[in-house]
Amino acid sequence: MISAGDFRKGVTFEMDGDVYQVVDFQHVKPGKGAAFVRAKIRSVLNGGAKETTFNPSEKFENAVIETKQMQYLYSDGELYYFMDNETYEQIPIEKEFVEDALNFMRENDMATIQIYQNKPINVTPENFVELEVTETEPGVKGDTTSGATKPATVETGFTLLVPLFVDRGDKIRIDTRSGEYMSRV
Repeated sequence: MISAGDFRKGVTFEMDGDVYQVVDFQHVKPGKGAAFVRAKIRSVLNGGAKETTFNPSEKFENAVIETKQMQYLYSDGELYYFMDNETYEQIPIEKEFVEDALNFMRENDMATIQIYQNKPINVTPENFVELEVTETEPGVKGDTTSGATKPATVETGFTLLVPLFVDRGDKIRIDTRSGEYMSRV
């Protein structure tokens, strides 16, 4: 059990049948009245965030979320299979938990899997990935406008904005947290 007075960033707890992670918190002790905890919490299961206040003595069940590095193997159309490189155990994960990560992952790439009560709840790709540009317009010679960009599609099917000098076949580095172009490799 954890009390609201013990909240810190990153703490996970169960409340109202959902699992929440503390994103930000503030212990408030007004001159009059009782102290309270104002917290911004995010649902680990569906991603929704909200701000709420707690009595510091309120108690909640701790939620233990396991994090593992796993390798993406393949998809059978409905499920996506990941392998634990230590035990070689393969686990299937539904598309809803993998969908955003697939923009930056190819077969055999590594990913971070969050597991709650033996059920995968989130898949996160590496922070930076190198992918090949499969489709983009050719850069126009003489168009040297500072900071000009054009759309490009990479091998996973994800489309992002890249500088004009990037051509088809180039490998580029992408920040998966923002989906932005970082550099040419």
